[in-house]
Amino acid sequence: MKRMQWLFIFMMLIGSTALPANNQLPRNSNGITYPDGWQRWQTIAVSHRHDNKTIRMILGNPIAVKAARSGHTNPWPDGAVIAKVVWKDKKLSHWPSAIGPDAFVHVEFMVKDTEKFADSYGWGWARWVGRDLVPFNQGQKTCISCHTPVKARDWVFTEPTKFPE
Repeated sequence: MKRMQWLFIFMMLIGSTALPANNQLPRNSNGITYPDGWQRWQTIAVSHRHDNKTIRMILGNPIAVKAARSGHTNPWPDGAVIAKVVWKDKKLSHWPSAIGPDAFVHVEFMVKDTEKFADSYGWGWARWVGRDLVPFNQGQKTCISCHTPVKARDWVFTEPTKFPE
């Protein structure tokens, strides 16, 4: 399948996770407001986690995309917001050697604001779980503990994809 076809499929899936059934923005998660309009952000990277069998599309607001494309990600600039959209993976029936997205799991965000989030290394973390986008309010320390292995990379696992010029 061509790259643009995959992008179209992912964008259709993202659109289907825009808002819960009541069409209202979800409640805050860890004190962070649900970013309205993130579904139109540009792609920074994709990843597949074998350990939990998920596919992730990583998007960024314009500040994050500019930093990713120019290689200025350690540290990421203030104002950068990274979104990670997560689906369970599945083997594609029409393409046995490929996997694709299945059930939506969650969407999470990292918000870079070194002043506001000084106590969490300059990042605010938020997650909304399931099709109803239920806030995951386990606190910043829960996220920090998971991201500790990449603290030398400004706490970010994502490796921005190199796009052809």
